[in-house]
Amino acid sequence: MKMLDLLPIGNFDERLLREVAPALADAFHVPCQIVGARLDPQFAFHRERQQYHSSELLQAMQELAANGAWRVLGITSVDLYIPILTFVFGEAQMGGPCAVVSFHRLMQEFYGLPADPAILIERVIKESVHEVGHTLDLTHCDDYACAMAPSHAVEWIDLKEAMLCPSCQSRALEIVG
Repeated sequence: MKMLDLLPIGNFDERLLREVAPALADAFHVPCQIVGARLDPQFAFHRERQQYHSSELLQAMQELAANGAWRVLGITSVDLYIPILTFVFGEAQMGGPCAVVSFHRLMQEFYGLPADPAILIERVIKESVHEVGHTLDLTHCDDYACAMAPSHAVEWIDLKEAMLCPSCQSRALEIVG
């Protein structure tokens, strides 16, 4: 049976994962579960940037995917980057089994605003759908409301829906089966 595994990376309240899981199950029509393991991200920390290299986290997640998971989505509170960008909200293996999303820059507090748990959950769901979509070979969508639209700033995330447009949904369901 196809299963989307949610992997906590680092220490944070797992209630966030319990909010995200049903939305991902609905978006991709597969069961979603929170795995019991927790990945310590310290090996991916780069002191010169004071950030965590997301590609290194994806590599470490491969073992979980090799153990029978259909897709593994890591969720973390740490600030992620790839070498060519200042930061990333997430990263995925195009057509591969693993993706990661950081909520570090999705929190209102990052921008000097009061905490808003509802906005945080909505943003994490949108970015999670986006990154899992990449694992299904979905590319960025021109429909700004589609979860697969690119997001270079948090304001762009807020414009999106937490679901795929009809075209992206159709392609995703072909792959999911």
